[in-house]
Amino acid sequence: MNTPATRFLFCLCLAFSISTSAQKTSNALSYAGKLDNHKILLSAVNATELGALLQKSGPFTIFAPSDAAFEKFSNSKIAEMINAEDKRALKSLLSFHIVAGQLTASRMLRAIGRGNGIASFTTVQGKKLTAHLDGYDIVLTDPVGNTARITAADLNLENEGVVHEIDNIILPAQM
Repeated sequence: MNTPATRFLFCLCLAFSISTSAQKTSNALSYAGKLDNHKILLSAVNATELGALLQKSGPFTIFAPSDAAFEKFSNSKIAEMINAEDKRALKSLLSFHIVAGQLTASRMLRAIGRGNGIASFTTVQGKKLTAHLDGYDIVLTDPVGNTARITAADLNLENEGVVHEIDNIILPAQM
């Protein structure tokens, strides 16, 4: 199965899993140790149990909410989604945080410039995410109107893609 959601979750698993083996199969795994403030995201990705289905995909751009972003959203809601029997809502939330391809900050800035101050990107879920500048910061806006500021850009995963840490959860629809 090679759906956008499975490709998304594969990239997240590579980017955020902490490898305890000595085997170096991916630059993304060696980078994962640097993402200490993404434990909730890692739990959410692991709860979907789709890592095995997501091999041989990428590159992707991941807008990775920090643990603080998840806490602002709702600790109880995230815990409920992670522990739910039906993981569709969790998969929907996760897949909205990824765009196919390597979308670096400079590429986003160029797109914003070409779009007269606004750029639109399609997530692997198929929904639009817009970006604009607020001062020197790139701000993402979801279809519901929630915004997330990129707090750390271009965390390069080499051939696996790019990670941008964001300060809020973005939603594909009202949750």
